[in-house]
Parts: sequence; structure tokens; C-alpha cells
Amino acid sequence: MQLVFSLYERLVLKQPRATLAVLLVVAAFFAYFAPQFKFDASADSLLLEDDADLRYYRGIRARYGSDDYLVITYTPQADLFSDGTMARLTALRDELRGVPGVESVTTMLDVPVVSSPPTTLQELQKEVPNLLSARTDRDLARRELIDSSLYQQLIMSRDGKTTAILVTFKLDAVYVDLLLQRDILREKGLSEALTKDDQQRVRELTDRIKAQRNQFTARQQQDIATIRQILDKYRDNADIYLGGVPMIITDMLEYIANDVVVFGGTIVVFLIGLLSTIFIRPRWVILPMLCCLMSVVVMIGYLGLTRWPVTVVSANFVALLLTFSMSLTVHLIVRYRELHGQNPTADQLWLVGQTVRDKFAPCAYTALTTMLAFASLIVSDVRPVMDFGWMMVIGMAVVMLMAFTLFPAGLLLLSPGVPQRHRDVTGAITGFFSRLIQNRPGLTILVYVLLAVASVYGVRSLTVENRFIDNFKPTTDIYQGLVTIDRELGGTTPLDIIIDADPAFFVDDKDVAAGSDEFEDEFEDEFEDEFANEEVDENDLGSTSYWYNTYQLKTVARVHDYLDSLSQTGKVLSMATTMDTLQSINDEDELTTFFLSILYKRLPAEVRQSLFDPYMSADGNQMRFAVRVFETDPNLRRAELLEDVRNHLINNMKFKPEQVKVTGMLVLYNNLLQSLYRSQILTLGAVFTVILLMFIVLFRSFRVALLALVPNIMAAGCVLGLMGLLGIPLDIMTITIAAITVGIGVDDSIHYIHRFNVEFQRDRDYRAAVQRSHGSIGRAMYYTSIIIASGFSILMLSKFIPTIFFGAFTAFAMLFAMIANLTLLPLLMIAFKPYGPGVAAAEVETI
Repeated sequence: MQLVFSLYERLVLKQPRATLAVLLVVAAFFAYFAPQFKFDASADSLLLEDDADLRYYRGIRARYGSDDYLVITYTPQADLFSDGTMARLTALRDELRGVPGVESVTTMLDVPVVSSPPTTLQELQKEVPNLLSARTDRDLARRELIDSSLYQQLIMSRDGKTTAILVTFKLDAVYVDLLLQRDILREKGLSEALTKDDQQRVRELTDRIKAQRNQFTARQQQDIATIRQILDKYRDNADIYLGGVPMIITDMLEYIANDVVVFGGTIVVFLIGLLSTIFIRPRWVILPMLCCLMSVVVMIGYLGLTRWPVTVVSANFVALLLTFSMSLTVHLIVRYRELHGQNPTADQLWLVGQTVRDKFAPCAYTALTTMLAFASLIVSDVRPVMDFGWMMVIGMAVVMLMAFTLFPAGLLLLSPGVPQRHRDVTGAITGFFSRLIQNRPGLTILVYVLLAVASVYGVRSLTVENRFIDNFKPTTDIYQGLVTIDRELGGTTPLDIIIDADPAFFVDDKDVAAGSDEFEDEFEDEFEDEFANEEVDENDLGSTSYWYNTYQLKTVARVHDYLDSLSQTGKVLSMATTMDTLQSINDEDELTTFFLSILYKRLPAEVRQSLFDPYMSADGNQMRFAVRVFETDPNLRRAELLEDVRNHLINNMKFKPEQVKVTGMLVLYNNLLQSLYRSQILTLGAVFTVILLMFIVLFRSFRVALLALVPNIMAAGCVLGLMGLLGIPLDIMTITIAAITVGIGVDDSIHYIHRFNVEFQRDRDYRAAVQRSHGSIGRAMYYTSIIIASGFSILMLSKFIPTIFFGAFTAFAMLFAMIANLTLLPLLMIAFKPYGPGVAAAEVETI
């Protein structure tokens, strides 16, 4: 260690100008890449790594169409079906179609209306009528759109006052192909070890996917900004709200950028004011802030250089780096001022060198334990959480480097000046904690026991079931859009129920195909109608598919009715909806298999694409039930809903387990939430195990290591318990609070025990050591905790609710960790005497 410090002294302390020059070059190098720094709030960035459900979901989207579309709710002040309203809606639709990235725009003006007046199949082949067709009766069309099982709550609200405009973006074929190639290799890796070439190919594809996704997201951001500008022109006489996954992604990107830039800047200003108030001298403001800013610049440049995007989870890394950097430099400042006060005539090189000697070991260990706490996040299955862990590991290394190079080098260019006195208010606070544990040890222990009991109860109440809408303030477009779509248009979150054909059907489909005899009977009855001269090919869909016949379509209707009966579900679309719509073409007569076979062939392509393709596979052997779930339902429990649906279909409706699959964004989001709970357990288990080992190495005592761990377990337990008691669930950001709490809380433990050991060796008096430690290191702990808690509190100004909770609970955890380390930890040291029996105070006085 002495050799290392001698080298450090020769390269840094005795060459401060050269050190600063090198640091400036390094900062300039990384600053060059800062413009390449990117944000990523895409749906893929918030999904589980290697989620099998994700691959299945992508396959279903490829077959039945994407659910990545915008939903615009349009509620005019005038009658929705008036000439003026329809003219404005037509103009709005046409403008939206002109947006470069838009593939299609579907409004109530465009959908087929087959009962206004009733339309025959022969007429449909000539023209598919819509609301603007010359033959359409507008009053009948109003009734059809409102009452239709297809259009009600899809295009039209129940009261006929609100309509939906569906905007579909052009598919990025290159991105989809890259995903497919990578998924094929990943699936191969599940059954056999990938070769080095395959592993390299996966890495290359991942890089290309990120680049392509960034390009697509940037284009989509511009398109949505254009759409918002168009919508603003029509808001003077209509209430218009925007919803859908692409809009949510765009707005979340804005929130991320806002949090990074605005809060980062706000925290800088706040820290400057706080340092000026606490330490007064300009040097104690300028040098720490330079360390903070240089750390942030280097880290942002590194992320830009490596094309490593920041997600919703890692958006607060700037705030974290600023506060961690400030924490380290404050410890250096406090120790320097102590040494200067004790040695007012010492030269600057000695003061700085001694400060670094005294604080390097505890600061290095605190930085290392913080890095390990963040590294524990990599055991999560959630990619953004894993990335956040790695980012902060690298960031803490940068912070440590700047604190022990830039700060001492800059300080060496200044003269010591006159020693400063500590402010009495700080000493009064730390002195209060010292007197509390000296005079009221039993009461203090009782308070912590009660807190522990309450924490256990709260942790047991902790859940991950949170509504996505609760992530946003009621004033945001996302919140208002979700509420309006839920209330007027039958739910927001997509859920797909996929039911495959019975596997036995493919063993001998001629014998097993349901309703084959029935088909022959129907066939004879059909020749009296308009299809009397039609010939039925033996390969017609009605005769070769499992589902597309009257017998199995009744089963489809029963599944549809069950899904529609659930309180959490809104709009349900399936082939049952299609059959209801087609029945009107058949004069409300029951649809027969023969009729269905002929109908499928003779329907115009645009009708088939609307009524068949989204709900049935091309071979008729798979059915899709498109369900939308009420996101605003306060009783929504995703995991329970999915389990209930699956159990009902298998146990009550007697489908085979392999026939039933649930997919969609609701499933993927539920997988993410459930993974958060498992990740929390794994993360805390990993971080406490690693930190205990670190403490054993650092303190060379298992007993001291255990005692040092107790306040940090209390801090993590209390913050999680408080969340449970308040009914605040874990989410993609709050899951990191416990690890951060431990990572920062152990800093206080390390600094306190390091100083306590020094003070104890003076007279081997535990109580006196506590009192002196509170008067020295206690000040630094107080300053750093106040600075960190105040910095995190600024995040409560965010528009993103998880960021608000993250800031509030992390600030609470920091203050609790400080108090626990100034009360509970010294009490445990006095009670268990890990350094031996010690010497009583009376004995010390006689020596």
C-alpha cells in the first residue's frame, strides 16, 4: 500500500498541473462523443431479456398485425354525424394520411357499413359501402356504428358522441428482419451451445437492432410531433386526445430527456447553493462541482462512444453521479478542514497528502461497496435494470478517479489560508444523537425494534401489481388519453388469447374434422339460395380447417362471451364478432358451413382483411381473440386475470393446455412486473452477501462486519416496508431503491467504523470513542446525507411518477441510513464490544 501511495504522490500530488492537463484532455476526448448520447424508451427496452413470451408475441403480431398504432379520440361539440363534423373529420383524416411515416388512417368514414341499408353479398362484390357512399342512409349508419358488435367501442363510443381514429405507422421491415434473425439464433442457443461465429453474429445483430431502432424511433418522434401539430388545428371545436404505444414511447423519451437535462441542471444549481451555505469558501464549491461535472461529462461521452442508450430506469444516472461525487469530495473537505484546524501552520502538500492518506481506504471501500450494490442489479432478468447496474458501476469508478485526482490536484494550486471553524448547528445535531444513545439506549433500541416489526409487516404487503396509468400525472397527455380510451372505447391494454386446433385433428383430419356430416346436410339445403350454382372445392376452408365451420364457431362464440363477461375486459373482437356482422348479410339466418365456405371466397379483399385476417389464421386452424383490458380499473390484477382465463379455458371449456396461449402487451408487462419481485429478492440477497464479505475483509472481524450490516438491513427494510404500508408497488425504478440504499448506506457504516476504530485505539473507551466519532466523522456523514437526500428530493418535480417515488424514497432512505449509523450502529458497538472489553471511563481518568 505504501508503494502505491508513493507512486500516487509522485504522479498526482507532486505534479498537480500535469494531472489537471491530462484530466482535461480525457474530458475533452469524451465530450467529443457526448452528442452521440441517446435515449431509448421503446417497448423493447422495457421487456425481459430472452423472454419466450416476447418471441411468441412477435410471431403473433407478424401473423395478425401489429398493435403499435395511435388512437385518437375525437369528440366534437356538434353532432358527430352532421355535415360540418364529417367534413372536418374528412379533412383531419386526409392531413393525417399525408404524414410521411403513416401507413393508414382508419376512421368511421372508412369502415364498411353493410346494414345502412342492408347489403347483399353480390352488392358487396361491386362496392363496399361506407359512411360517405351515395347509397348510405346516415341515420341507419349511425345506428349500425353504435350498435354493431364490431364497431361499438372500437370506432364508436356507446353514446355515439366520440369516435376513434386509428393511425398505423409503416412497418420497419429491416428492423423486423433483424429481430427475426437474432431470435432464431437465440432459440438455437436454448437447445445447443452457440459457436463463436453464432455468438459474434448475435452481438452484431444486437448492435444493428439498436441502431435501426434508434433511427425508427427518431422518425416516429417526428411523425408524432407532426400529428400533434395537425390535431391542434382541430381542437377549437372538439375534444381530442392521443393514445397508443408509439405516443407513450415518444412522451416517455421526452420525460427521460427532461429528467436528465433539467434535473441534472437543477441539482447542480442546488448543490452549489448548499455547498456555499455549508462551507462558505469558493474553493469548497468550485472543486467539488468540477469533480461532479467532469464525472458526468466523461460518463455521458462514454455512453455516446459505446452507443449505449439511457432508458427510463437509468435516466437518473446523472443525478446519482452528481450526488455520489459530491459525497466523496465532502468527506475529503471535512477531513482536510479538521487537519488544517489541528495543524494551522502545515503546508498545503502535507495537508492534502495526509487528507488523501486518511480517506483513501474508507472512500475506496465505500466506492467499491456502492459499485457492488449496483452490480447486484445484473442478476435481474430486466434488461434496463441490468444496464443501469453496469452504468453505475462504471460511473462510480469515474467518480472515484476524479475525486482522488482532480480534487487534490486543484487544491494543491491553492494556499491553505486560515483554518475554518465548524458550524455549531452541525455539531449540535450529531451531538444530540451522541447524547441520545448515551442517555436513552433502551428507548432507542425499542424504537428500532418497533420499526423492524413494522417493516416486516410492510414488506409482506409489498406487491408489483401497479397500473401503468399510475406512472403518469393526471395532467399529462398519456394519462388523459388512457382514461378517455378506457371510458369511451373499451379499454387500452392489448391482450390476445390464441387457441389452436386440437392436436388430434392433424392425426386424421378426415375422421376428426368436426361437423363433416353436418356439412353434407347443409350442402343440400344451400342450393336454393344465390349460391345454388356454386361448386365446393374439396380444399375449401370450411371443409379443411378445424375452426371455420358452424360447429366450432359456436365454441368460438362461447369463448368470446366468457372473455366479454369479465369485469376487467372491455372490447373483445374475434371471429364471433365477424359472424355477427356477416349474419346481417344473410338476412339474419343462421350461417351454415357451406355458406361460410362460399362467403370466404367471394368477399372483397378489403372486407376479408377487416373481418377475417385479424382473428383467424389463413388455414383456419388458429383463432385469435383480441381483448382490450381496462387499464384504469383499480381492481386490475394482471397475474390473477391471466391465470383465471387460462384455467377457465382448460378446466371449464376443456381445451387442452397446449391449445391455449395468452400473449400481448399485458402478458409482457405482467412478466416484467413478476420478474421485478424475484429480482428484488435476488438483488438484496446478492448485495448483502457481497457486502458482508467486503466488511469481513475490510474490518478483519466477522463480528464487526455483522454489526455494520445491521443498520443497512434496517434502512433497506424500512424503505421497502414503508412502500408496502403505503400501498406503493415495486416498479422498474423503485426496485433499485433498496440496492441504492444499501450501496450508499454502507458508506456511512464504513466511514463511521473506520473513524471509531481510530478513536477507540486512543484510550479503548467505547463511549468516549462514540462521542469523538460523532464530533468528527459524524459531521461528514451529516453533510453528505443532507446533500444526497436533497439532491434526490429534486426528482420529485418530475412528470413521471416512478421518478417521483424514486426520489422521495431514496431521500428518505439516505436520511434513515445516516440516523441508523449514528444511533443503532454505535449502540451495537457499545453493547457487543467487538474490539474487546475496552476500558471503563473511570479507569481512563486515572491513567
